[in-house]
Amino acid sequence: MKVFCGRANPTTGSVEWLEEDEHYDYHQEIARSSYADMLHDKDRNIKYYQGIRAAVSRVKDRGQKALVLDIGTGTGLLSMMAVTAGADFCYAIEVFKPMADAAVKIVEKNGFSDKIKIINKHSTEVTIGPDGDMPCRANILITELFDTELIGEGALPSYEHAHRHLVQENCEAVPHRATVYAQLVESRRMWSWNKLFPVRVQTGHGEQVIIPPLELERCPGAPSVYDIQLNQVSPTDFTALSDVMPMFSVDFSKQVSSSAACHSRQFEPLASGRAQVVLSWWDIEMDPEGKIKCTMAPFWAHSDPEELQWRDHWMQCVYFLPQEEPVVQGSSLFLLAHHDDYCVWYSLQKTSPEKNGRVSPPRPVCDCQAHLLWTRPRFGEINDQDRTERYVQALRTVSLLMGEPFFTTSLLPWHNLYFWYVRTAVDRHLGPGAVVLPHAASLHAVVVEFRDLWRIRSPCGNCEGFDVHIMDDMIKRALDFRESKEAEPHPLWEYPCRCLSEPQQILTFDFRHPVPPHPVRAEGSIELRRPGRSHGAVLWMEYHLTPDSTVSTGLLKPPDDKGDCCWNPHCKQAVYFFTSPDCRVPQGGPRTVSYTVEFHPHTGDISMDFTLSDTLEDGC
Repeated sequence: MKVFCGRANPTTGSVEWLEEDEHYDYHQEIARSSYADMLHDKDRNIKYYQGIRAAVSRVKDRGQKALVLDIGTGTGLLSMMAVTAGADFCYAIEVFKPMADAAVKIVEKNGFSDKIKIINKHSTEVTIGPDGDMPCRANILITELFDTELIGEGALPSYEHAHRHLVQENCEAVPHRATVYAQLVESRRMWSWNKLFPVRVQTGHGEQVIIPPLELERCPGAPSVYDIQLNQVSPTDFTALSDVMPMFSVDFSKQVSSSAACHSRQFEPLASGRAQVVLSWWDIEMDPEGKIKCTMAPFWAHSDPEELQWRDHWMQCVYFLPQEEPVVQGSSLFLLAHHDDYCVWYSLQKTSPEKNGRVSPPRPVCDCQAHLLWTRPRFGEINDQDRTERYVQALRTVSLLMGEPFFTTSLLPWHNLYFWYVRTAVDRHLGPGAVVLPHAASLHAVVVEFRDLWRIRSPCGNCEGFDVHIMDDMIKRALDFRESKEAEPHPLWEYPCRCLSEPQQILTFDFRHPVPPHPVRAEGSIELRRPGRSHGAVLWMEYHLTPDSTVSTGLLKPPDDKGDCCWNPHCKQAVYFFTSPDCRVPQGGPRTVSYTVEFHPHTGDISMDFTLSDTLEDGC
């Protein structure tokens, strides 16, 4: 059956009604999930397996049957680990029906159907009793309900309900405990993701300064966390004002509360400066003794930086204080971590919150609207002085119709071609010789080898000895539905990669003329000149303000001899993953990747297809 879906087209600005397959949303959910990334997270898998073995052993040593409740089972991996470790029975809860159906097949294929029951419900709907989903309460609770912020996926309410209704008192829990850590820092770069800086423009009358509105300066900002790959932030981009501090812990083996709470830590600043940003992450201990630990700590706070596990389903958190505050080395302060049932935020005080009797401040809310309209990278883009100077340089020479172009509805680089459609709509108002800035744009591409990002599209096959091919096939079917022929946005400054080819211009768009009535098509090939594994093509837009001034949303400079890339940190680039995600480019190349790219003026879409040459595929 087909259904009509209404969507706003980010490129043309029009609302379109498209005919979609009834399973379109389901395929998107699977294709864009992080299931593959989680299965490739070996550190996570091993630590869970070790913790489960230890928990089952403790229950068995007490002479009890090991009855497991696995909330959010996904593929059923943790339940299969539990049965292999000696659990007598597992009740595996999965609310997403397609995933629950896949778990049933995976459990059956691995021979555990007699000891694992998949329950397709939310855990709060599970019943206990002779006619219920579970005959009795479990004595081992296994969960993987965490996001980058730890509690953002509703872990606290789920645990609270489970302890009240689904598990025995003093049950074993895997993980046993979670601890949230924080570090106070000063960072102009990260603060530029939250506040607007004065814009300085050199003119014939000297330097002119554009001051942001006062209401924006006073605004406490958006309450949402900014989750990033903190390992890609250079230590030179911030000054540590505190040591890493444990802010609060949650013991998952006991009754958990989802009520709002505040936790404070006293510290003496390591240096004088301006407190602006709190960097935060967590670790989980799989056993009561804390011997089996899985940590999200960035490299400078990691016990063994050489053993860092790359993962994208869990990253690190950047929180912004409501206002920057001066701190003096040696003067005692209190950092406060506040949380409700789903969110965390931070504040700074000079006195103990217990002594001064102050009520915990409410969750900060943006009242200037800018934090609700703009993303964090957009703030950084506006604060980019080099980018501003390029526009100023172009503006010195012309009288014009001007756009950045930037639009909040844009996800992929070419969605900002909306500027072209707006320029076309006002064409009749432009006089002869009117200048349009930017006067043109070009789409560029380069073939890359990712250090880690390839894992989100790579099949897992076997995970810790369990066959999960069914999950791989499920993801592949969802990708083949449409996603495998589409590019997806990624901020590549967070995901290191090497260029295997030189950057190549694919299409050009001439803004001096209206949008053409017919498609613009390009065919060609890209030579791969560096050895490596060709994981995909990266695409981005470059905007030509004048013949001498260009702004790039992708590579900021040519790749070095090794192919290392420097990506625009304020923009997302488009990544087109190759169908074969691990094709090797042999030493001595070149090999080629053929492409067909077409711009469709009626819809504003850009369709593309990249094909690895036969000689290249032979090396896979």
